Amino acid sequence: MYFLGFLMPCFLWILTAVLLFFLFSFLLTVCVLYTQGIANREWREFSRTEMINNTLNPDFVRKFILDYFFEERQNLRFDLCMEKPLINEDGSFTICHKTEVVKNTLDPVWQAFKIPVKALCNGDYDRSIKVEVYDWDRDGGHDFIGEFNTSYREMSRGQSQFHSYEVRHVVAGVYSHTLTHTPTRIVKQAHTLILTLSCIVFCWISGNPSQPTSLHYMSPYQLNAYAMALRAVGEIIQDYDSDKMFPALGFGAKLPPDGRVSHEFALNGNPQNPYCSGIEGVMEAYYQSLKSVRLYGPTHFSPVINHVARYAQSVKDGSQYFILLIISDGVITDMAQTKESIVNAATLPMSIIIVGVGPAEFNEMIELDGDEERISSQGRFAERDIVQFVPFRDYIDRRGNHILSMARLAKEVLAEIPDQFLSYMRTRCIKPGPCPPAYNPAPAVHPLLTRRVSRI
Repeated sequence: MYFLGFLMPCFLWILTAVLLFFLFSFLLTVCVLYTQGIANREWREFSRTEMINNTLNPDFVRKFILDYFFEERQNLRFDLCMEKPLINEDGSFTICHKTEVVKNTLDPVWQAFKIPVKALCNGDYDRSIKVEVYDWDRDGGHDFIGEFNTSYREMSRGQSQFHSYEVRHVVAGVYSHTLTHTPTRIVKQAHTLILTLSCIVFCWISGNPSQPTSLHYMSPYQLNAYAMALRAVGEIIQDYDSDKMFPALGFGAKLPPDGRVSHEFALNGNPQNPYCSGIEGVMEAYYQSLKSVRLYGPTHFSPVINHVARYAQSVKDGSQYFILLIISDGVITDMAQTKESIVNAATLPMSIIIVGVGPAEFNEMIELDGDEERISSQGRFAERDIVQFVPFRDYIDRRGNHILSMARLAKEVLAEIPDQFLSYMRTRCIKPGPCPPAYNPAPAVHPLLTRRVSRI
């Protein structure tokens, strides 16, 4: 009796495992991608993979292709769903692979590709596999050329020889093309470019942070203009920094204990180590500084530009790229020195983002942005445009949606960074490592590989 009592739990465990195996074996698995809206944060379905059955470890073939924007935070959600099929096998097909584009030829040669047997035929060597060929049209109305059917067993015979298949147009009932193939393999390589954020800088002119009229006013209900600008840009760009440690500086203030005026001081109060952990660390240092320093003019940009330039000067091999964010609410009082600093910095791996907050005109800051006319100093023009200036007020949502306001600001000020980054790399002939082939969504003539779906 003791022996039977010992075996009973083991038997129940084995029975449960077997039942779970059969339960999941008759389910179809699909992965669904959702994207999140900027303003309302609602999740919307973007795309989904093909369904995979009879496995607890699906290996999906269909890829999610969506546009990437450097200047935006693109939140994604992946849901793995399991569905119980309700019908038997109905003879339909599911897409297994699409080839790349081959243009301007009536005799296309496609690159070799590799598909797991599970994805190709679900392990059934005799399952029907259909190859369809289309002729691409720019308007999306691709012309069907023809198709043929085969199986994995047939394609795998005589691996050292070419196999020929006649592509038949089903409607016309004629043979129009001949396809040949030989089994091959490809190896994909990837490369990574590291973008390092160098410095967060604030410009403090005047005003008491305890007064609601100050742009530095710390309201218990919402972020002030400086904090919104910092968070808008910082939360996106911090994802390109490897260690998330940011040196944060302030200028235009009297420092304790002697009240000396500084245009280059550490927000965290530690000049030997001005680094803050993440954007949240910078925000905390900013708020703490408001309690200990006295805001004061004038507004000098050149000291902080030169500060970052010294770091960029030491790393010119393309392994790092520095970004200086300046948030200011007043005029520039060292314009000539600032222009000279920018001209010098244009030869270095760095960019400068200037966000203007408040009601000022910002005419001098607009002059620093070299979109229309390249900035110059003492007859010497900047090698490239490295400055982007944006007045925050132009992107504030009038309905009071601060999330949308910050998203608009970040999109505008960061839009030029990729081109500025690439312009430095190209002029220095700095190239990234090997990268995977570029995806081309416009097929000219390409076969569509499908397999018959098995449903229980």
